[in-house]
Amino acid sequence: MKKEDLIGNYQIIGSNQDNSENTYKGTLSLSFDESGRILAKWLINKSQEQFGVGFFKNNILVINFQYQGDENTAYFGTVVYTCISKDILEGFWSEEFGDPEFLGEENCFR
Repeated sequence: MKKEDLIGNYQIIGSNQDNSENTYKGTLSLSFDESGRILAKWLINKSQEQFGVGFFKNNILVINFQYQGDENTAYFGTVVYTCISKDILEGFWSEEFGDPEFLGEENCFR
């Protein structure tokens, strides 16, 4: 698979980095910047935007992301996706203030 195969829009389903059973839904859009790095934009539950920059190698996509929380605090984290196919990404993520005993999970589908 090539990184060009990943460009486009995905539907996502995920769970947070905690002990809850809560899930979220949204979209993920992948594109390139002028240097060929992968740009990511998430829209979670139709309200929260998150942005990231990443790289791709050996069917693994890694994106460092950030977003503004409800209390205007900036949050930073990393998501790692295994690229099952150009249409299915299976991932896990962690952010700096998340519960270190857990990882968030996120699956993406075209």
